[in-house]
Amino acid sequence: MADIDNKEQADLDPADMEDVEEVEEEETGEDVNNKARQLTVQMMQNPQILAALQERLDGLVGSPSGYMESLPKVVKRRVNALKNLQVKCAKIEAKFYEEVHELERKYAALYQPLFDKRSDIINAVYEPNDEECEWKPDEEEELTEEMKEKAKIEDEKKDDEKEDPKGIPEFWLTVFKNVDLLSDMLQDHDEPILKHLKDIKVKFSDPGQAMSFTLEFYFGSNEYFTNEVLTKTYKMRSEPDESDPFSFDGPEIMGCTGCQIDWKKGKNVTLKTIKKKQKHKGRGTVRTVTKTVPNDSFFNFFSPPEVPESGVLDEDSEELLAADFEIGHFLRERIVPHAVLYFTGEAIEDDDDDYDEEGEEADDEEGEEEADEENDPDYDPKV
Repeated sequence: MADIDNKEQADLDPADMEDVEEVEEEETGEDVNNKARQLTVQMMQNPQILAALQERLDGLVGSPSGYMESLPKVVKRRVNALKNLQVKCAKIEAKFYEEVHELERKYAALYQPLFDKRSDIINAVYEPNDEECEWKPDEEEELTEEMKEKAKIEDEKKDDEKEDPKGIPEFWLTVFKNVDLLSDMLQDHDEPILKHLKDIKVKFSDPGQAMSFTLEFYFGSNEYFTNEVLTKTYKMRSEPDESDPFSFDGPEIMGCTGCQIDWKKGKNVTLKTIKKKQKHKGRGTVRTVTKTVPNDSFFNFFSPPEVPESGVLDEDSEELLAADFEIGHFLRERIVPHAVLYFTGEAIEDDDDDYDEEGEEADDEEGEEEADEENDPDYDPKV
């Protein structure tokens, strides 16, 4: 039988033999790939294998590649010299950020009169004149005369239907509800309170003091608490950690301090009362016990977990503080300076546009690939 096979192969044209060999190699490669994929799927479905892989990966984090150990001693000495230079660069960078903080403080004083006027308009302390209310829309927003007239009639109709509102009602509540990071914190019982929020201000630490900033939430008279201002202070550090100087990447928030909220009787939304039935083991009698337990609320923002002197926190507290720092930074950097754009939704639309642009770029790349295939003389659309 083997002789017959050899004879048949000898009668084949060499070119045909090349084709046969190529097909066989392709089929064999495909089979190997299929088996590899099946094996991978089986492995990824096995929790023991996954656990072992994760343990192995965790062990590799931060481990050296071995390249440094292979270098000659004289080269290692020079690398150490470069590291020392890098530490000096980090210290200069820290000074840079300290001066940036000073600039922020300086310009905060220039912004504040504008923010004060914004607050006066929101809270009906000041009524802007016609010139101040005139807004020239972008080219995309421009309306035809007919559309302008129609919009004017609609506005007049709405004004006739209801009383003239004072200022801009529920301004800050609307801002919070428009921003996912903040709206996730809001509960239904928070909203009536936040309707009384009149302003949010950012105050920077004074010159010579440790770097920090304070968020001040100003409230009008309400039925929930007596405080006029609620505060949250974030302490920052802008210097390299001596134990890990190469991790320095600008100022970081090291801790935060809230404030006591003086709730009126029965109005504390951060607590709730629950009733539990307890059965006596011996007598079998049942009694109802009333307990006060923590309740989800935006106002827990003013009672962050305390960081112990050791700096060691449990996992839940670490996650809570990390989210808290992100919110504090976002309020300071984005919300307070650009509040009107979050009220109208324009700032959120800009964020969405960024994602759309990425999608368009991906679509363009796909289009280019399709064009390349069509220009390829060997391309067969039926395959």
